[in-house]
Amino acid sequence: MKVVFGLGNPGKRYEGTRHNVGFAVVDALAQGRNVSRGQRRFDAETAELTEEGHKVLLVKPETFMNLSGRCVRQALDFYQVPLEKLLVVCDDFNLPLGKLRFRPRGTHGGHNGLRDIQQHLGTREYARLRIGVGAPPEEGAVDHVLSRFRSAERPVIDDALAVAAQAVVYWIHHGIEKAMNQYNA
Repeated sequence: MKVVFGLGNPGKRYEGTRHNVGFAVVDALAQGRNVSRGQRRFDAETAELTEEGHKVLLVKPETFMNLSGRCVRQALDFYQVPLEKLLVVCDDFNLPLGKLRFRPRGTHGGHNGLRDIQQHLGTREYARLRIGVGAPPEEGAVDHVLSRFRSAERPVIDDALAVAAQAVVYWIHHGIEKAMNQYNA
């Protein structure tokens, strides 16, 4: 089994915000015909995707972004999934709007969700797919990531989210190195 965590904040208030692009990718994957009904477990919404013989647990933590790590740890422990079968999908304001970047490991880069995951896992050795949400204005990162995309940005991010869902399916079949070569332009 592989596990894909889409990071975001729960609730209507945060739907469609920059911080919730990870949720959007998991939602897109969950729309497929080979997906089990969702369940609530590990303080998260979960569903199982069967992708050409590969079982994939799709997870959206219901904790807030900054507390994502406990959910990740619980799911990995319960299913006894090794770290090399984990992919975390999240926003990144250090990337241009719509740019995708796979990484096999790395620092949290100031992302509080990744920071909490790193603390709970005790390592930086897990794959992530970062989705560019554009740089914050001078007034601050928090307001930026909790804001919705402007109408002019919507086509770019909608295309990026569709490609990100395809990229996750590619990762499922081919792993992180090939996914990096295919999608990190």
